[in-house]
Amino acid sequence: MDNFQPEQQQRKVVVDASGLTSFLTRMYGTMAFAVLVSALSAYVVMNPLKTQVLGYFSQHPGMVWLLLLLPIALSIGVSVSATRNAVGGFIMLMVMSVIYGVEFALIAGVYTAANITVAFVSAASIFVALALYGSVTHRNLDRAGSHAFAALIALIIASLINMFLKSAMITYIFSYIAVIIFVVLTAYDAQKMKQLYVNYAGQVSTNGLAVTGALQLYLDFINLFIQLLNILQMGSNRD
Repeated sequence: MDNFQPEQQQRKVVVDASGLTSFLTRMYGTMAFAVLVSALSAYVVMNPLKTQVLGYFSQHPGMVWLLLLLPIALSIGVSVSATRNAVGGFIMLMVMSVIYGVEFALIAGVYTAANITVAFVSAASIFVALALYGSVTHRNLDRAGSHAFAALIALIIASLINMFLKSAMITYIFSYIAVIIFVVLTAYDAQKMKQLYVNYAGQVSTNGLAVTGALQLYLDFINLFIQLLNILQMGSNRD
């Protein structure tokens, strides 16, 4: 019996490594697909459907609030139900991606095409680097992630206050702070999802866990992109 034990342990390690690779591929693939859906949705709204969409929201201004609040409800829905219903979680994630695409299309007129391109490429480069770091580092990022999340809550509250102050300088500074926060959260979420798979693979739906991770990383990327876009645009306006 003991003669077979090393071989069994080695096979278990190989299977676990293979399963982890498959999980990460599925998670990042789902996240990338969500980004693609948002980009395509924005393109469709900005071009062939621009007149119809703008006309609709001008006639129904209350729908703007639904457009802003629905993604929050959908993200909660994905987080709560994805591990129990992976297909339902994936559908909600795709719906949320479409809505964010529509939102981007509606605000795209404020930004230049050059700034949008630079912000997207920069966000993608930063995201890939930090997600890779979070996946391979042996350093525990729990404390950094907790501090970043606390800083995010404080930043949201301060940003709400600044809505009344309407200070462009404060908004500009907050965008830099937000970039730092989401850089940390990207690495933290990448490590967290890897660890969740290691701890709970076989106990929960792997597909559902991949959708949950894709949601977290999608939100990190989107927020990183928006903040970089704000920095570039406000910097251009200051020149």
